[in-house]
Order: sequence, then C-alpha cells, then structure tokens
Amino acid sequence: CPETHLVTILLAKTFWKDTVLLLPGKLNVEKRANSVNDAVLCGGLYNRYRVLTIKEELNSEGNAETRLVITASKSSETPEQCILKDDWNSVLVKSGDIIHLEGECNLDTWLINSNSGYLILNPDLLISGTSIANSIRCMRRAVLSERFKVCDQSTKQMLFGTLVHEIFQKAATDYGFGEDGLRELASKTISNPKCLREMYSLNLTEVEVMQEVQQYLPSLTNWARNYMHNSPQANQCQVQLKLPSDRKLSAQDPSCNITITDFLDIEENIWSPRFGLKGKMDVTASVRIHRRSKTLTRVMPLELKTGKESNSIEHRSQVVLYTLLSQERRADPEAGFLLYLKSGNMYPVPGNHMDRRALELLKLRNQLAFYLSNIVDRSTSENDQPQPALLPSVINDRTTCKYCSQLRNCALYSRAIEQEREGSFVPEDMKAVLEQETHHLKPSHVQYFRLWYLLCALEAQTMENKGESKNIWRLSAEEREKEGVCIGNLIRTGHVQAISDGMYQHRFQRKNSIHSETILAVGDRVVVSGQEKWLTALAVGYVTEVNKTLITCTLDRNLSRLPVDTLLRLDHEEGVGSVATHLGNLSRLMEDSAASAKLRELIIEFRPPQFIQLLCSVLPLEAKDTVADILKGLNKPQKQAMKRVLLSKDYTLVVGMPGTGKTTTICTLVRILHACGFSVLITSYTHTAVDNILQKLVKFKVGFLRLGRPQKVHSAIRRFTEEEICRSKAINSLDRLKELYTSQRVVATTCMGVRHPIFSRRRFDFCIVDEASQITLPVCLGPLFYADRFVLVGDHQQLPPLVQNAEAK
Repeated sequence: CPETHLVTILLAKTFWKDTVLLLPGKLNVEKRANSVNDAVLCGGLYNRYRVLTIKEELNSEGNAETRLVITASKSSETPEQCILKDDWNSVLVKSGDIIHLEGECNLDTWLINSNSGYLILNPDLLISGTSIANSIRCMRRAVLSERFKVCDQSTKQMLFGTLVHEIFQKAATDYGFGEDGLRELASKTISNPKCLREMYSLNLTEVEVMQEVQQYLPSLTNWARNYMHNSPQANQCQVQLKLPSDRKLSAQDPSCNITITDFLDIEENIWSPRFGLKGKMDVTASVRIHRRSKTLTRVMPLELKTGKESNSIEHRSQVVLYTLLSQERRADPEAGFLLYLKSGNMYPVPGNHMDRRALELLKLRNQLAFYLSNIVDRSTSENDQPQPALLPSVINDRTTCKYCSQLRNCALYSRAIEQEREGSFVPEDMKAVLEQETHHLKPSHVQYFRLWYLLCALEAQTMENKGESKNIWRLSAEEREKEGVCIGNLIRTGHVQAISDGMYQHRFQRKNSIHSETILAVGDRVVVSGQEKWLTALAVGYVTEVNKTLITCTLDRNLSRLPVDTLLRLDHEEGVGSVATHLGNLSRLMEDSAASAKLRELIIEFRPPQFIQLLCSVLPLEAKDTVADILKGLNKPQKQAMKRVLLSKDYTLVVGMPGTGKTTTICTLVRILHACGFSVLITSYTHTAVDNILQKLVKFKVGFLRLGRPQKVHSAIRRFTEEEICRSKAINSLDRLKELYTSQRVVATTCMGVRHPIFSRRRFDFCIVDEASQITLPVCLGPLFYADRFVLVGDHQQLPPLVQNAEAK
C-alpha cells in the first residue's frame, strides 16, 4: 500500500535527522519553451499536461515502472512520454488527470525517479501545508477535514494559540518584545471585538484568558534577547543546521549562530501552482547565519507553535512545505525554523525542493489530492451509476481516534457509504468505536445521509470543474479582463490605512489611466495579485468603492511594503465554490443531540407538526391590544397564517404566490412575535432578502441586530450591523458585547451566517426562513438548529434552488 509506505518513511526517526540529502537530479524545466497558449495545458515552468494513457510494466531490471503518454496540447497533438520509477511508480494517477512535471526531459521523454524530478497531481488544486502535515498519521482525517470543514469547533487552546500568535506578530512589527510592552499589547489584543466574540462563544472571561496568555510573555522576551540582532545577547545561541550552500563547512561542524535581522512579513499568503500548495506563513524573517568565519543571510519561514514542545514530524513537515512555498517569491531558503512560544526554544528544519523530505511530502500531497479530487466513483457500480468514492482506510489507533474532531463523520461515512463495499476495511479494534458514534441513528437516517451526501458530492464535482479561482494564475490579466472579471495594470496610490484589526484600506488606479469596463462592484470579494505569476494572491478582501479612476478595497494584508511601481491585478472571486456548509449541516443533523433528533423526526421521518389548541395560552395578556392593532391591516389568509405560527410547536409552512405580500406578512409576524416577548431569528439565503424584511421593520421601530459583513448589507441597514455598533459604541469588553448580543430579541443573518459565535450560546423561540423554496435543504438546515420552532416562507412554483450538476437536480 503506497499510503502506508509513505507514512513509514515519514515517521522514521532517521529520516528527520538534520542532514542534507542532496539528489543528483538537476531541474532544467526553464529550458522548455511554452508550447501552447491555453488556459489549462501548457509547457514551460508552470507546465500542465493531460494524461492520455497509462501503462504499467516491468523494466529490463525487473522493477515496476509506469509509462504515461501525456500532452500539453489541447488537441492532443505532439504527445510526450513520462516514465515514473521507484516510489513515483505508485502515484495514484489516471487517464484524463492534469499533472505538472519538473525534472529531466530528453527527446520528449520525462524521467521521474528517486534521483530526479517530481510529479504534481492536479496542481491547480492548492492544498495547505497544514492539511498535508495532518495527513501523515491519518489520511482519512485529512480528507474528512477538507470535506467537512465547518465541523471543526473552536476550543480554548485554539483561542489561546491565536492570541499568542497575534501578540508575537504585532510585537515583531510594531511594539517590540519588552515585558511592559508585551503586557500592554496582550491587553489590547484581548479587548478587540474578534477576540471578544471567541471568548463569548467559549464562555471565557478576560481574566481567564489574560492569565493563560501571560504565561507566554516572559518566553517571548527571552527569545528576543537571544535572537534579535539589536539585543546585546544576540549571536550567542548556537543551533545545529546543515545547508546545501555551505555543505563543506556544515559537514565539518553543523554548529552556527542565528540572528534575526528583520521581520519582512506577517501571515504572508502564498499560492503555488507549481507545487499544488498554498499557505500562510506565520513570520517571514531575514536570518543571519554565522558559521566560523562565514556569514550567510537567508529569508526564511518562521513557524510559531503554542502547544506542546514536541518538535513533531507534523510540525517539521509544515516548515519543509513552507520552504517550498517560499521559492515562489524568492531564493530557496534551504531551511526554516520552528519556534515554540511557551518555552522560547527554536529548532532549525532543513528542507529544499531537492531534499528527500520535501519530495516525500509532495507524494503525500498527491495522495491527498487524489482523494479530494475523486469524490464520486462510477467504476464499481452497475449502469455507470454514481456513488460516493471510498475514503482512505480507518487507522487502527483507538487513542488517536478518540480525540479526533472528525470521529462522527468518519463513523457516518463508514456506516452509510462504505459498509459492505468492496475495498473498504475497518480494523477489528475500531468497529466498536465507530458503532458507538452512530448507534442512535435509524436505517432511514443513514439512508438519508447517503442520498444527500451523494447529491452534495455531485454538486461539488461540478463546482470544482467550473471553479474560476484557478484562472487567476492560469490566465493573464488581459485575458481575464475580456471576461469582465479582472482589472489589471494597476498600481497602489496614496497611503494604506488600517481601518480595523487586521484589515487595511488600499486605493488602486490604472498605470496608464485608461478605464475599462468591469463587473467589479462594491461588496465583491477580490484577490489581489501581482501581474507576475510569482506574486499570486498577495491579499484578499472586498471592494468598498469604485469610480472611473480609482478602486478602493479593504484587504486582509498591508501591501505598503511592495515597491510602489509593482503592477497589480484585482480578480473577482465568486466564492470558494464548495459544499462545506451543506455537508456540515448534514453531519450535524446526524448528531446525538435533542435538537438534531427533533429535526430528524420532522424532516426524515415526516412526523406531522403539532399545534397548541388555545391561543390564549401563548398570547400574553399585556400584548393583546398591540397584537390586535397589528392584525388590523391584514387580510383573512394572512391573519390565519399569524395564528398558525403562534399555535405551532414545531413548524409552519407559509406559501404565497408572487405579489401576495409574503415580505409584509413576515414583517407583521415578527412584530407580533416581538410584542409577545418571543425571540426571533430572521434568515434567508441572500443578504437582499434579509434586508428587505429589515427595512420594513425599521419603519415600525422594531429593534434588531444584523449579523454579517457591512459591505454585504444594504446601506440603510448597515448601522444595525454588529461591526458598526461595536465601532460606534467602542465596545471593548466582554460584558458590553454580551449586552449587545442579548439586548435585541430579533437577530437577522443569512443561512450561511449561523456560524457566528452568538449561536453557540443563544437559542431562539422562532426562526423565520424567507424564500425557503430557493434554498437547498442542507443549507436551510443551518439556522433551524438554533430555534424551537421554525417558519418556512416561499413559493414552490417559483425558481428552485440553484443546482449546477444535472444529475443532482
């Protein structure tokens, strides 16, 4: 099994000894000219080949090898050959796959073996270094974590880690590492709204968080004394580090002194279409390495860790992958560093693109790419019927699995999809563990999960095939401009302004002052890149203003360090195009909880909704006159709808043709429920639908809290958003944030917005879903988990939900 073989190599202690493993193979891909100008297939440094045929055979030495017939031409002309030997022979590649090759190519034949080159499977699928590192011990967990992203819950440890990361990063760029400055910085960091929201979600106090964070501060100060160039103690700490560029000296004595001379970037975002990788590096630092009489300077990744000081394989693997990512922007760093913030200890991790460790991790990346790309399988079914593909096997490790965040999804997938399928295997010791996770589910529940997972998988496959984000690096700015989804040839103008914690306002203008038509509009999500491919995805953010000469954006990174003449492009990003929310809600529906059990009864088992008999039992005496006044403006069907909602114990369906006043009915219903003292969650799929209701409520002076990004909210409603309220009222304490969250009985957001921390501690009497007939069932489930009763409003005769896959429809 290639999976097991790779893991065995990576887990071997000798594999991670600090020795430089130079390979004799030398890259010469830059000698190859671009053969075609095509969006998908091309030659050159960023080559893309399509696999036409695959043949496995034994060579003259009796060793297995795989021969691929490939082409960089869309018309399949001028085919070439790729020979995979040694461990590369086990790459899970199939006909039709797109691959990227680096290595030796002679007479149109590529040779990839343990001494030369490498292959990247589906290189336009960019996988994070964290995901690859997490796949070392369990590939199944890594795949499930990508598919069920929204199921990973925040924890105290994650919050503490995030805070200490931020404190270090701010100290590195602005504040310095003095003890008093760090304490002040910690206090400021804890009081920002983003942190307060997480503290609210986890039911923590400022005192508890500060006590935890303060444990790290002395170590940060000591680290700076030992390694910062402006410290009197700098250049005294020795580390063991071997680099290819000084192999003779380091072979004799790997000891060297390390000094950090500058922090060049924080959270540097790099997308690498060559390696099929992406990542955000905690710190990009200029490092001076002094060995005997020789001094080297390298720009290296610095990976920060706040947990146990393990120097683990996973941690070191992340650093190795970040050294690969660094090569997209600058010279090979040859190594990176692991810094454990609780102790201040720093470990060097050698790794470059010809290092065996890096190559083994790229093989692991290929395996993960295979499973993420092949979500649907038709090969093992009759009549070519689609079915969910098998996942990597369940590992035999009860301890690891017990604390795995994907345990429920692992067990669900095993029971609903893999059970009795040829090729699936569950270790005997793990069967009881998996059965325990799904014992509460009836066969009908499991069947429901299987059906909806398949529908989501089909949709995900279509989304991936149509995904526009890969064209950001595959197409030039000029080509994307013709499609109306990009503005190129831009330069930054004016000063960058910090508008909130971690967000920066930038202004861009055309270098040639020529305006071109674009579909970019206020509120659009954009990716900012350099015109050169090696500057892909410098930052992401939102458009805040557009006129004939300037476009203003709020970005997640400060780009002021770039040279002022750097040519930039803005690409419209339509969204991640995933079904993560669908699958997350589907998974939660199968949870062993009271709320999920009730929804399973109503949705899967079709239990009829129940109603209270007497209206007087739910209508408070003090609200009767107010409710009577509100009802005066309604017709008979609308009044009947109000009554049914008030009497419901489970749910109510309100159906209305276009123009029958559904929005007015919802507004009236909210007013009545508000007058009766009920809490109400208003939601829909689009921001526009939510804001249409809220604009009517404003006229009747019904208070509410609007969740969501202000850029996406109607200008008339923006002042009611959490972000605007926190800014205008300078909310900087947990008590004041709690007051904001509990002050309004009415809360409004989209179906996608229910991951907000407020929902971790707040439950509503009613949830009203507008335009419910235009929302896919898994997405519609999201807000229903947070209410005792729900109201679905819509018209099933109107447009159905947008589904791109024909089979899923």
